[in-house]
Amino acid sequence: MLNSIIPPVMTVTAFLACLLTAIVLGILTSLVFIASSRHSGSWAQSLALLPPVVTLVIMMVNGNIGAGLAVAGTFALVRFRSVPGSAKEIVGLFMTVAIGLACGMGYLGCACIFFAVMAVLVFVLGKLRFGETGRAHRQLKITIPENLDYEDLFDDLFEKYTASHELVKVRTTNMGTLYELTYDIRLKDTQISKEFIDAIRCRNGNLNIICGREADLELM
Repeated sequence: MLNSIIPPVMTVTAFLACLLTAIVLGILTSLVFIASSRHSGSWAQSLALLPPVVTLVIMMVNGNIGAGLAVAGTFALVRFRSVPGSAKEIVGLFMTVAIGLACGMGYLGCACIFFAVMAVLVFVLGKLRFGETGRAHRQLKITIPENLDYEDLFDDLFEKYTASHELVKVRTTNMGTLYELTYDIRLKDTQISKEFIDAIRCRNGNLNIICGREADLELM
């Protein structure tokens, strides 16, 4: 069951078995990640299509070390030229590549077992909210003009509306005319107070304010 089904000389039956298995597992993997969290349609389609693509590539370069290195370099180039995604999206992509590699080498049993184990892990860890911060934890991004001193600008508001706060990142935007401040905060109430946002708007000149869970902000 765990041995490769690919004979020394490739047959049509073995090729179709590997390709169809990769297609089915790719679609199932995409459905697993769609059910566990929100993702874009293009990303979900990529998860479904990647395993058969990788399967065919591995079949074509099987046994050729030079070609294998070239393919790995191509995958790396595509990855680093693409738009960065969330950590979970990157795990999904690596999972589909692993399935494609297993199917391309003919280890269909290993690919099916790997998919089953990973699917269970995705659902179980998601249900347990493993590693997630509390519901009151938020990431707050505030844009301010360059002439404002951000050091203690919002401290009194944080004391009033949050249980804890920490400035984790400062960056310039709009050709250096604006600062974007990123805070990790824990609200006293699990709901974001409109009064809190309005008070910040009065301090930052009604510039952009973004407040939400970190995982949600990564998708923006």
